[in-house]
Amino acid sequence: MDEALSESPAVIIQGARQVGKTTLLEQTLERHGGRAFSLDDDNTLRASQASPGAFVRQQVDGILAIDEVQRAPELLRAVKAAIDEERRPGRFLLTGSADLLHISGAHESLAGRAETVTLWGLSQGERLGVVDDFVTATIQNQQPQARRFDQVDYPTLIVEGGYPEAIKRSELGRARWLTNYARAIVDHDAAEVSGLAALDRLETLLRLAAATTSNELVLAHLSRASAVPERSLPPYLRLLEDLYLTRRLPPWGRNLAKRVVGKPKWHVADTGLAAQLAGVSAAMLGDILQRTKLGGLLETFVVSELAKQQTWSRTSYRLFHFRASTGPEVDLIVELADGRIIAIEVKSTQELGRSDFKGLAHLREKLGSQFVQGIVLYTGTQELPWGDNLRALPVSALWNLR
Repeated sequence: MDEALSESPAVIIQGARQVGKTTLLEQTLERHGGRAFSLDDDNTLRASQASPGAFVRQQVDGILAIDEVQRAPELLRAVKAAIDEERRPGRFLLTGSADLLHISGAHESLAGRAETVTLWGLSQGERLGVVDDFVTATIQNQQPQARRFDQVDYPTLIVEGGYPEAIKRSELGRARWLTNYARAIVDHDAAEVSGLAALDRLETLLRLAAATTSNELVLAHLSRASAVPERSLPPYLRLLEDLYLTRRLPPWGRNLAKRVVGKPKWHVADTGLAAQLAGVSAAMLGDILQRTKLGGLLETFVVSELAKQQTWSRTSYRLFHFRASTGPEVDLIVELADGRIIAIEVKSTQELGRSDFKGLAHLREKLGSQFVQGIVLYTGTQELPWGDNLRALPVSALWNLR
């Protein structure tokens, strides 16, 4: 954050509500000084809308911080004009609970003038006070080394999710908080940032996302399940992403098969929210009979952790999934900036077999030197070699691998 402010006239902190954007803003102002306004205050909101130009020019020196700027998207044009008049680093610090590139009424992206920092919920490393950078650690230590990890209660971590307020509550308190949180976002924030009609569809789609998290997004199937016409779905799905409630994992392929499936996977951004909306408890996930539900949520949990780490990792990477129409599939593809990949399978079991490595071995053979490593993340406690550049790791290696 400090580096971004030292180089860019404006820094935008974006992310879902209640992930800590305001806290980060306040901590930044404590270090650097400045003045903050929250547009969640109705009087402040009306003042900003009455005279956007005067509002953004009121701080001559230091940082002008505007919290929840998506409530007055017209301010972005005024910020652009002010920056063009005086391009001073660290002039504006903005937060938004929606993607400012897509909200209704936002006609200015601040391209070339602002640096965007995406803030998700707390990662497991942040909760434990350790630096978690799984991709960098994997690249630097490619050879498997026998070691043992502690047993981890993954169902509990999944249902707790990453929202700081939800984590600290009791099981019943968390359930109430998450239910009210989803309702408030759908009923209030969605209406403010979108020009869509029939926003009641949004809650239906969010609940379907929770019930099918980590599945491929097939619009025809979703249309039948939601009773929303297929042609009407795209803007609602885009809105769920703009509110940081869901994320899509795009398909990856380099002509490795004659037909690579081009459908994205659909994940709820926070596993605690997904579990609550799907009516799933930690006890249910721990039941061997509920293994299917654990599998989908565990995969989403892994994707979520790597997406969070993406914002601070020392290695630049993008996330995909891979599946051919016939043949192998891989849950997660980590593509590095130079084109090399780390392929990851997620298994909600403590027992592994050769078939669990089938997709990884396929990519290893096809990619050659571009294949860094294939990893099966599972719920066991041992790190196990499984052939050349293949190994099994506990899911907790995401925040414990050194």
